[in-house]
Amino acid sequence: MQDYDVIVLGTGIKECVLSGLMSLSGKKVLHIDKNSYHGGESASISPLEELYRRFKVPGPPKSIRRGKEWNVDLIPKFFLATGQLVKILVHTEVTRYLDFKVVEGSYVFKAGKVHKVPATEEDAQSSDLMGMFDKRRFKKLLHFVLNFDTRNPRTHQDVDPEKTTTRELFSRFDLGQDVIEVTGHAIALHSSESYLDQPCLETINRIRQYCESLSRHNSSPYLYPLYGLSELPQGYARLSAEYGGTFLLNKPVDEIVMDNGKVKAVKSDGKVFHCKQLICDPSYVPNRVRKMGRVIRVICLLNHPVKNTREASSCQIIIPQAELNRKSDVYICVVSYSHSLASDGMYIATVSTTVETNNPEKEVEPALELLEPIMQKFVSVTNVLVPNEDGRKSQIFVSRSYDATNHFDSECEDIKDMYRRITGAELCFERPRNLSHNSDND
Repeated sequence: MQDYDVIVLGTGIKECVLSGLMSLSGKKVLHIDKNSYHGGESASISPLEELYRRFKVPGPPKSIRRGKEWNVDLIPKFFLATGQLVKILVHTEVTRYLDFKVVEGSYVFKAGKVHKVPATEEDAQSSDLMGMFDKRRFKKLLHFVLNFDTRNPRTHQDVDPEKTTTRELFSRFDLGQDVIEVTGHAIALHSSESYLDQPCLETINRIRQYCESLSRHNSSPYLYPLYGLSELPQGYARLSAEYGGTFLLNKPVDEIVMDNGKVKAVKSDGKVFHCKQLICDPSYVPNRVRKMGRVIRVICLLNHPVKNTREASSCQIIIPQAELNRKSDVYICVVSYSHSLASDGMYIATVSTTVETNNPEKEVEPALELLEPIMQKFVSVTNVLVPNEDGRKSQIFVSRSYDATNHFDSECEDIKDMYRRITGAELCFERPRNLSHNSDND
């Protein structure tokens, strides 16, 4: 029988970040995964043959080279260079084990075409998304956002950040509907329209975060780890060892032992491990979660860059919901050999969105058309699971399933929320250092 402060079940990114934070604060942590690989739902699959096996697709064909050169992320998401998750990774020092590389472009689909997202005055000037007057208004908004300082009312220009809604803010700058859509969905990265009637402070902060991330690297505000997202859990396994923690892969979780409604221990492989708190993903506690919608993801193998992305070897494309008369945006994440994720000259484009109908594959057709010709598609439709309770009584803290977005914004909110419930304190950390190791314009 062994005693731990915290046991973590599953090696998804959220579980690993929380495990790292717990180790860092001096807790004794045991980390168990029932799978033989790191990453849980958000694993990277290698070699390529394994991806075909997993989706029960015959192949791969002879024309696609060497399986070992492939690391295919099941749930790819980009990191904003100055975003909160990067700050957490730097704070836990796991970045020693990771190499990030800048993503080459950020695009938005509008009026039947892929356009570069304009988030600087120069980009706005050359953008074919806006007419002359819109460009001027959009530049004024950017100027306002970048000079905005909560502590200095002189920068507020009569906007009350806690009361003025985003809709009012946009109409104050007289922005047209197209510009509002691009700003809200491709720069502020809101995934639904509800933000328009919320106080504008959050949107101001989100636009600023995008612009600051972009100013780090010029080509896009996004970073992605070389060799894929599984590098994160592996980095955390090494970090955990340094702090005296234990990582066990390929161990069944037979029972979560309760005592008076509170977690007491985990039984695994005939052993009993005691703990005060338990952190896990939904797959370990099916009776403690409920379904809140579904996500479709289509992983596409391509032998060419995506049209109209300036031959980018990696990029993000967002299709705002209004373009397709939907309630939620459609996301395309493109990575390739340049992040050491595919064999030379090959690309992996993953399309994802929240399912709204009984025919999810039809919902992503417009996105798939942008990627043609596609060599092979791998389709998955998964439930989004969320915990039934906050865990304060049971001391079992369950993460939410990964959403359809292809950046880490909402996942980071989940990490912070769980941290608050687990420790009773806010998660705070310093500003990040520059992470990309081989971008020309650091």
